[in-house]
Amino acid sequence: MRSDIEIAQSIELRPIVELAWSLGLTGDDIVPYGRYIAKIPLSVMDRLNDGPDGKLVLVTAMSPTSMGEGKTTTTIGLGQALARIGKRSMMAIREPSLGPCMGVKGGAAGGGFSQVLPMEDINLHFTGDIHAVSTAHNLLAAVVDNHLHHRHSPEINPRHVVWKRVMDMNDRSLRSIILGLEDQGRNGVMREDGFEITAASEIMAILCLSNDLKELKEKIGGVIVGYDYLRKPICAKDIGVNGAMAALLKHAINPNLVQSVEGVPVLVHGGPFANIAHGCNTIAATKMARKLADYTVTEAGFGADLGAEKFFHIKCRAAKLTPSAVVLVVTKRAHALHGMGNIEKHLDTLARFGVPAVISINRFLADSDAELGELKKRCEDLGVPAVITDLREAGGDGGLELAEKVALLCEKPCAFRMLYALEDPLSVKVQTVAHQVYGATGVEFSQQALADLRTIENMGYGHLPVCIAKTQSSLTDNPKIPGFPKDGFTITVSSAKVSAGAGFVVIYTGKILAMPGLPKNPAALAIDVDDDGTISGLF
Repeated sequence: MRSDIEIAQSIELRPIVELAWSLGLTGDDIVPYGRYIAKIPLSVMDRLNDGPDGKLVLVTAMSPTSMGEGKTTTTIGLGQALARIGKRSMMAIREPSLGPCMGVKGGAAGGGFSQVLPMEDINLHFTGDIHAVSTAHNLLAAVVDNHLHHRHSPEINPRHVVWKRVMDMNDRSLRSIILGLEDQGRNGVMREDGFEITAASEIMAILCLSNDLKELKEKIGGVIVGYDYLRKPICAKDIGVNGAMAALLKHAINPNLVQSVEGVPVLVHGGPFANIAHGCNTIAATKMARKLADYTVTEAGFGADLGAEKFFHIKCRAAKLTPSAVVLVVTKRAHALHGMGNIEKHLDTLARFGVPAVISINRFLADSDAELGELKKRCEDLGVPAVITDLREAGGDGGLELAEKVALLCEKPCAFRMLYALEDPLSVKVQTVAHQVYGATGVEFSQQALADLRTIENMGYGHLPVCIAKTQSSLTDNPKIPGFPKDGFTITVSSAKVSAGAGFVVIYTGKILAMPGLPKNPAALAIDVDDDGTISGLF
């Protein structure tokens, strides 16, 4: 079996101008980043807005194993399969973070003959969007500490600064740090701080939830960086740095155009994690893809309890999107860990949102026909269509049946609905998600969590949707509990914070790390580059 990078390096890519032409764009509509990558300025939407919107298809999954179940591979493969059956299709996915790429999961550009190219560039620095997010975020952190040092007004309480620093790498040693040491105060105000991974940054969420540069700047201005001595929130606009931050993101807000192995156009843009943030690509890219194609296939991180729920409640609500169909990715190895009860619960969740679903059973090389056939039968017994796909090894041809079923689902009426109203109290929103999406029998709020929610509501942010930070490894808040516990379980909420700029309230359950660590044997140890610049070991 050839590796992903070997397959990627064997493909002859279409010039990016030619790819743009296939979408009805001209050379003046794109800003090339070399021969095979380009940004599409959002100004193009001025011409496209009067056109119809294509169908929107979400790819999600059952609760995953630690290595992932091929959700991005399914997304890319399905887009290719739709093109093969004569549909004008595009894919809109997130940008890979260097953290997982150098850590344990590898890149996030699909796999085999269902991946996005140029694979090395997309998985490494790409067009610099994630670095721009890191820089804008850290500019705000630097200005906050400078504000403290010079005692500018409004005065921030050093003990109540809530804006940490970020970097796009797993580094557990930076989770907690002390600033301003030595030199008798000339190095700034001494205080506790820490780093988070860029994918968890509120600036990343804002980039993904903004329709244009004006909205991006406004949302950044609303970011809360800390509180004064009377516990009044201090925002980025209060210290005057939101304009400079938006300037750093001027190009990053424009979607990135690339292609799949089979030459189907793909927009790769934005990269928030779904266990910490909302786990979806940008609104801008999704809306653009729907104007450029009849079918847009997108994904949301991890299982339906995380990515899909946040896609519906946060992204669709913010962008006024209505999905036409959902694909639930199932694998033999995830089924072996989690069982049919887990699959059934995720299907139940999708049904509660009113979106028709189909199951894609993603084949791995070690899977036998008999095993997959039995799994397919058990999935169909749950009352939804199920298809065995071989998208990694066969590309679009390995998903033709899935494409046909998805196209049929998209023609059916969709009774899409939200599970909670924005007017509901924050605690009710959390309980609704816990009960209806996770299947929990109860929710326990710590005293800290209750105080946090009360403070957030008193500040006027109670109308925001909730973004629940929870382990991806379980429907519960305990990563060691697989499947779907039949005897019931309780979700424990430890704390909450408002991401006022992004427009949601983060609810913390279990032990969630906003700065992951590297595994014992990081993937980075296998990555190399030869004297000619050819990269190896990337997956």
